[in-house]
Amino acid sequence: MAVRRVVPNIRSGAAQESREFYGLLGFEEVMNHGWITTLASPSSPAAQISVMTSDKTAPVTPDMSVEVDDVDAAYAVMLASGAEIIHPLQDEEWGVRRFFVRDPDGRVVNVLGHR
Repeated sequence: MAVRRVVPNIRSGAAQESREFYGLLGFEEVMNHGWITTLASPSSPAAQISVMTSDKTAPVTPDMSVEVDDVDAAYAVMLASGAEIIHPLQDEEWGVRRFFVRDPDGRVVNVLGHR
């Protein structure tokens, strides 16, 4: 299993203002689903940050997203380790397969793969 990217997720009650703030640092919008907006550096597209009002289909807002090349394998590894699964593995309507797991410090990690 290989990690493709890691994106911090910022929960925000001021999504537009956050988008504008990070725009001052050179980030540009690359995805906007209404409840989550992802901003990336035009010169280094893997440098990203997401601003979320809440998560559309999960009970909590994740602290970070980790995209992997094989999300099913990642899920199996986490289950076998006994890690706390917060949101079960499922396919989402916007084209990702994902699950949430809690890390040892209590952070919620959205582990995903694109279909």
